Amino acid sequence: MATSEIAPDVSLVQAYPDAPALRFDNVSVGFEGKDVLENISFEVKRGETRILLGPAGVGKSVLLKLANGLIKPDSGRIYVFGFEITSMREEDLYPLRDCIGMVFQESALFDSLTVRDNVGYRLAEDHLPEDEIDRRVAQALCFVELDHTMDKYPSELSGGMRRRVAIARAIVSRPSLILYDSPTGGLDPITSTTIIELVIKQRDVYKTSSIIVTHRLQDAFMIVSHRFDCNTNKMEPLPPNQTDPQTSFLILHQGRLAFDGSTHDLIHSDDPFLKEYLS
Repeated sequence: MATSEIAPDVSLVQAYPDAPALRFDNVSVGFEGKDVLENISFEVKRGETRILLGPAGVGKSVLLKLANGLIKPDSGRIYVFGFEITSMREEDLYPLRDCIGMVFQESALFDSLTVRDNVGYRLAEDHLPEDEIDRRVAQALCFVELDHTMDKYPSELSGGMRRRVAIARAIVSRPSLILYDSPTGGLDPITSTTIIELVIKQRDVYKTSSIIVTHRLQDAFMIVSHRFDCNTNKMEPLPPNQTDPQTSFLILHQGRLAFDGSTHDLIHSDDPFLKEYLS
């Protein structure tokens, strides 16, 4: 797999260099009188990957929308690269959102736009020159091995290819934080493996901070047990009993954070819910 020259955006990221990429501080939110998340506190360090697990309907996608400032919490505070976003006006959030890439469920591509225009949509909104957009889009598509799809439309692509285009769109703006919302949802196992390999590649090549929501335990454990070797341009398993030190777990249960820690601690936990969930 070929790599590109996409580099992180450092426009605001270095303002508070010691701050984590993302921090939740006692965050709660509910809808129509029903609590969804209660007193959630955790952080994503610079260059760290957090895998977010939990039963369906537990609030994983809501947590990502909170992280991106798309919804506001009822209480608590959220910090992105040291900036507190919970009290920010919508227009003040735009520069920070430029530092965040989002991979939505079901890809969320524009059917009427070509792959090139889907991937370059944010760059066009920022009024970059057309030749610069072409160059950046080509780099992003090369990263996900879809450089031959520039002029195609989403309807001409398979589900897995559309998901790879969504990843290209997320990384084209050179984000310093990526939020993946169930990137393998609805895909067959072989295609899911391809998507997870891209997530690992982004982690290991560019050290991008990220949260990955997934319903598939096999995806989660592939992320922690494999690495992308930049010298050989290949994915490879880590030695037995080793896991990636920059990747760890968050698990939600009944609106609360049931686990926040390493792969080792998760596997060896005696918590009844965690043992049943992992089984």
